[in-house]
Amino acid sequence: MRSADEDRAAPVLPPLDVDVDVAIESTRATVRSTAEWLARGVDSWFGDRPFEEGGAVTNGRASIGLSKREGDEAKLSLRFNARFRLPNLERRAYLFVGRDNPRDVVTDKPGALSNQNRLLPETREERAFFAGLGGDLSDAIDLRVGFRSAKPYAQARYRYGWEFGDRQLVEFRQTLFWTIQDSFGSTTALSWERAFAADLAARWLTSATITRDTRKFAWASVLGGYQSYGNRRQLSLEALISGEEGTGVGPSEYGVQTRWTQPVVENRLIAELLVGQFWPRPDRLAPRRSVGALGLNLKMEF
Repeated sequence: MRSADEDRAAPVLPPLDVDVDVAIESTRATVRSTAEWLARGVDSWFGDRPFEEGGAVTNGRASIGLSKREGDEAKLSLRFNARFRLPNLERRAYLFVGRDNPRDVVTDKPGALSNQNRLLPETREERAFFAGLGGDLSDAIDLRVGFRSAKPYAQARYRYGWEFGDRQLVEFRQTLFWTIQDSFGSTTALSWERAFAADLAARWLTSATITRDTRKFAWASVLGGYQSYGNRRQLSLEALISGEEGTGVGPSEYGVQTRWTQPVVENRLIAELLVGQFWPRPDRLAPRRSVGALGLNLKMEF
């Protein structure tokens, strides 16, 4: 039998998951307060109107990911982005900041076709900070002027969607961009979504980018099925293909991947596990080979 002194000497510790939950919530609060501090500071450059009168931080997301392709080193990446409404600017103006693949940001490549989503390895130079100002001219048109790696760029984007009944949606997006390196370029994206049931859907998405410098289309496409299990849990199976005009190899890569998404730690984080098999061919002299890939992402919204 334990004595009273022994009971007092062994304090009851809180469960580990409580500490983890508190740490994650504290991190979310810190990230959000830092984002709001930045937004307030920039907004104050344009006037004396209080930030509380219409200011907001939206679409805030930070993620850390680990990916490994067969034959390549494992890569750890940190990404974040946020959009800020600034009351001292025009009603439709906003500030945006983030850290991501600068090429994907400038060309406005759809997220589903990004290097991260396709488990492609990236160098440190392919992840950079960016920031700028944007404005919505209408519900369909917005303009952006920004900097990525201290280099300026500009974008004009048009987006329009068509609904066919209650179960189908087609969306068209056209982005014109300018950089010092590329001069002018454009990205065209077209997507089709079809809901077969409340928890089952399919999507096809394709995009093509051309610049004045290359004068050749770089294209990519993904076709997938998505099964929802509620509470932000989802299983997907996707087929991906990409290439560039004039290389002589046809598709530079095609493959399949499956993804499981679910919230973790009291819904504070969203976890993604990706497993894929790809068949790349970088040039005409290289044979097409088969490589496996694995990825794990943790996303936090703020």
